[in-house]
Amino acid sequence: MSTTSGFASSADLGEKTVSFDEIGEGLYAYTAQGDPNSGVIVGDDAVMVIDAQATPAMAGDVIARVRSVTDKPIRYLLLTHYHAVRVLGAPAYGADEIIASDLTRAMIEERGQEDKASEIGRFPRLFRGADTISGLTWPTMTFQSEMSVWLGRREVRLQHLGRAHTMGDVSAWVPDANVVFAGDLVEAGATPYCGDAHLADWPGTLDKLSDFGALAMVPGRGPALTSPEAAREAVEGTRGYVQDLLAVARDCVAAGRTLQQTFTQAREALSPKYGHWVIFDHCLPFNVSRAFDEASGIQHPRIWTDARDREMWAALNG
Repeated sequence: MSTTSGFASSADLGEKTVSFDEIGEGLYAYTAQGDPNSGVIVGDDAVMVIDAQATPAMAGDVIARVRSVTDKPIRYLLLTHYHAVRVLGAPAYGADEIIASDLTRAMIEERGQEDKASEIGRFPRLFRGADTISGLTWPTMTFQSEMSVWLGRREVRLQHLGRAHTMGDVSAWVPDANVVFAGDLVEAGATPYCGDAHLADWPGTLDKLSDFGALAMVPGRGPALTSPEAAREAVEGTRGYVQDLLAVARDCVAAGRTLQQTFTQAREALSPKYGHWVIFDHCLPFNVSRAFDEASGIQHPRIWTDARDREMWAALNG
């Protein structure tokens, strides 16, 4: 077991190289070597940005990339889910509408402030320019299961396919190019964060996402997936991690093991296959804690606070 006294991410201070790749006509992936991704959809008369980055200062780089390919206004900002690292940069875009699922808005009401404090404490490098954050990000438009946004003649179909990374995850599908922006439903060579997850539901949600047969995909973390084969590989990798994590937790709970014992067993079971993935060590304690809760019958994820984060980390890594 690690003897790290702080979060695994506390020593991760190096800046990542940003890529801005066109993956379809007018469709772009903003990626940064495993840091949170954003997406850009250029339509006939407007632009939609998908996931805002963690601070207005960091959003400025996404905006600069947009301006390098179009002068059309950024009218829409989509939040694929509510985690601070994805949404707190929203004010920088000056979008007409900030869109999310109704369940994501409910998460903001329930735990937005706690999430903000805990995420900044966990991974400060991802909140460069934190002093530019003005407060929580609130959607101006929500939907239950599906809606279409039209950028002129270009349709962007937004869908809540089911619970997974959070209860409110949304994907964005561009039918004319068959490209999917998956948010943290899918990761590519990066460890899924499962602290607010519904692990048993996640594989079924991925099944629905796979039904698109996307020609390209932007995952929540990792490189742009520019072929159907790469997209399928990332979906199956995410599915495998989630299923393996929950299986360990269920076995340990059934055997009466403690959370700490479950953490040790999960590390031993998951490291050979997934240990090389980005943020594996950072995510594991939070992921095991949530999996242990779900296997114990706690269906609604408990709220993470800065205090709970550090108490859990100390207990498992002491």
